[in-house]
Amino acid sequence: MARRRGRLTAKAMTSAMPDDAPVTMATGAWSVDVMAPVHLLPRARGAAGLAAGLSVYWQSVPRAGSASYGGRVDNQAEAREFLRTRRARLTPQLAGIISGGRRRVAGLRREEVALLAGVSVDYYAKMERGTLAGVSPDVLDAVARALQLDEAETEHLHDLARAAGPVRARGRTTSATVRPSLQRLLDAVTGAPVWITNPRKDTLATNALSRALLAPMLDDPASGGNNARFTFLSPAARVYYPDWEHGADSIVASMRSAAGRNPHDKPLTDLIGELVTRSDEFRYRWSAHNVRFHRTGTKRIRHPDVGDLEFTYEGLELPDSPGWMLYAYTPSRVRRPRNASSSSVASPQHAPDRPPPRIDTGGRGPGDRPTG
Repeated sequence: MARRRGRLTAKAMTSAMPDDAPVTMATGAWSVDVMAPVHLLPRARGAAGLAAGLSVYWQSVPRAGSASYGGRVDNQAEAREFLRTRRARLTPQLAGIISGGRRRVAGLRREEVALLAGVSVDYYAKMERGTLAGVSPDVLDAVARALQLDEAETEHLHDLARAAGPVRARGRTTSATVRPSLQRLLDAVTGAPVWITNPRKDTLATNALSRALLAPMLDDPASGGNNARFTFLSPAARVYYPDWEHGADSIVASMRSAAGRNPHDKPLTDLIGELVTRSDEFRYRWSAHNVRFHRTGTKRIRHPDVGDLEFTYEGLELPDSPGWMLYAYTPSRVRRPRNASSSSVASPQHAPDRPPPRIDTGGRGPGDRPTG
C-alpha cells in the first residue's frame, strides 16, 4: 500500500487491504506508524476524504464513519455520540417505560427520551444530531434526568452546549508555572504525599513524599511525568497500578470531561490524538464517551521499594489555576514485603498513638502525579 506522512494515496483506495493495515498517523508535530484494523478506518469518499480522516484521531471506534478531530474538539460529533451512547445504555425497564414487542434499538427510542424530557421528538432528534446551540439549561437538565445522567455527565452535557454557542473571547489562560506559594504549601505537608496536576495529567509539582511515591511514573523516560502516557504506553504501569483497568477508565473519562470543558486546549487534544493512535486500550475507552469526576476514592499502588500500598485520596480544585487539581493521599493499608526494612514503612496495624505509615524518601526530591 502506497503511503505518505499522514496520508493514503488514491492507489490505497483501490488496493485490497489486509485485516490490519499499516497507517502513518500525524497529529501536530509527531507521526507514528500503527497497525490499524480496517474496520476502524473512517469511511470517506475519494482519497482526499480518507486522507482527511486519517490526519486526525477518531472520536468513536469501532463505529466506522465516526467524526474525528485534531487540534480542537468536534463539538457536534461529541454531542451526537455522547447522547446516542447514553440513550443506548438505558433500557425501558430502568426508565420505567412499559415496552412490548420486539425492539430494534438496545436502549430507549428517541421518542421515549423526548417523552420523558417533555420536549418534542423533532427537537430531541435535533439535539442528538449534535445541534446543542441555543438549547436552554432547563431543557438540558430535563434531558439529563430522562437519560439518568450523573453529576459529571450532566455537567459535560452543559459544557458541550456552551461550547456550541457563539465563540466568546478567550478567558484567562493558566500559566504552566507553579506559583512559589503553592510549592511552599506542598513542601509544608510532611505527613502525606501531595501533588498538583493539570487536565492533561501532567505532574506539575510535588512534595518529598509524593516524589518518592510516584517515582516509577516520574522517572519513566517515555512518560515525561505524564500519568496518561505512563498508564497507557508503559508496561511498568500494570505492575505499579494493581487496579490498572479501573485507573485507566478513570483517566480517559476525566480527560474527556476536560476536552468538553476546554475544546480549544490544543495540548490536550494533541495528547488525546497521540494516545488514540498509539494505544488500543485508550482508543476503545475513548469511544465509550464516559465522563467522570476524579475527586475522591481509593488507590492501590505496588511500589518497587515499599510493596503494596493502599490510599484514600482527595482532590481539591485550585480556582486561581483553572483545571489544576491538588491531590492528597492518606494511607489506609500497607503490606510490607519481606525484604523491606523496618524503617521503610510502618505496619498498618499501628497503635493509635503511633504515626501513620510513611514512605522513606531516600533523599529524593520533588515530582508528582495521580492515576485514574
